[in-house]
Amino acid sequence: MLSLRKLVHMTKKLTLGMGNIHAETGEIRAFLPEFVTKLGPLFSEIILESEYGARMGISEDDYMKLPNIHFGSVEEVYAQDIVLVLRYPPQELLELMTPGNCLISMCHFPTRPKRHEFLLDHGINAISLDSIKDDNGQRLVENLRSVAWNGCEVAFQVLDQLLPPPGLKNISRTPLQVTILGSGGVGSHAVQAAIRYGDLTRWQTFASSKVPGNIIHVIDFDLTAHQDYVRNLLENSHLLIDATQRKDPAQIIIPNNFLNHMPENAIVLDLSVDPYDFFNQPYEVKAIEGIPQGDLDQYIFPPDDPAWDELPKAVLANYRRWVVSCYSWPGLHPKACMHRYGNQLCPLLRRLATLGGYEKIHPKGQFHERALARGMLKNWIKKPH
Repeated sequence: MLSLRKLVHMTKKLTLGMGNIHAETGEIRAFLPEFVTKLGPLFSEIILESEYGARMGISEDDYMKLPNIHFGSVEEVYAQDIVLVLRYPPQELLELMTPGNCLISMCHFPTRPKRHEFLLDHGINAISLDSIKDDNGQRLVENLRSVAWNGCEVAFQVLDQLLPPPGLKNISRTPLQVTILGSGGVGSHAVQAAIRYGDLTRWQTFASSKVPGNIIHVIDFDLTAHQDYVRNLLENSHLLIDATQRKDPAQIIIPNNFLNHMPENAIVLDLSVDPYDFFNQPYEVKAIEGIPQGDLDQYIFPPDDPAWDELPKAVLANYRRWVVSCYSWPGLHPKACMHRYGNQLCPLLRRLATLGGYEKIHPKGQFHERALARGMLKNWIKKPH
């Protein structure tokens, strides 16, 4: 049997381009130097887009520890065999790719059907990071804990400002009531984060001072259809958290008028990445009807924020509460986020490089090969929607 080292030498080495995330100003994430250095021996050349990592305070010298790691233009990055960028790039950048080359990114295939068409039309192979799963269906590239904890951290900071006397820190206040929609990957982390205010230090300080804790109600699809129960829960909920993962992004779980049942100083926390999409029917909407979609530039929305009035006209938004929403919650603490993603991605990219590229991935290969296959566009589109 050939050793791994011999197999690497027999396989033509691929090139890797690593692009900046071209999104909102607050999105500064880039893979860390130690991750790039680990990838160096696997690829013949690694091209980092100009200013890669600069907004995280990382210098070019920090990255260029090996002679085959260079900085280049965006055109050079997207000309490589493999293009790695955490968030899905704009179409004008994808059009720079050579047909047959491979994009690795958070593509979110289940809820972004237009991406399938674009990638197929342009002959771009793709592996979606959020669809890479092990044999038990668990994601291998994820930061669901940070989604829940970062979102709850901000939500309780806002709630601290909104609660009437005696306030959040007072030992004479009653326990806070939290309702979580969804009990899956994000929902399970949201339970722990909501119990602890999204901040372990704050939780320990409150607990040592005998401040009453929080009561968490977790409901899933089998209860959300029973509207009377849901309305009763919302009447006493200081915080409503959407941690759902819907098969149908057109489905509304909490109608907009239900927000009117919540206390006026209550908060809605959106942990879902599902956006509004009104280009095709059925329209894709938020699970909690009528709330704004936030990002790393703005993730706190008071009821009188202009964002409410900028929602598509078909969205009902008559009833409003404070909303905390972000498309990329892990980006709130960027270095910790990218350290995690780098550790998760290393063995996957090592396997991809060893095989010699996208077309060599076999769905019945070794562990990481099988996981990569589950994220491939050509395998995903064979599944029934």
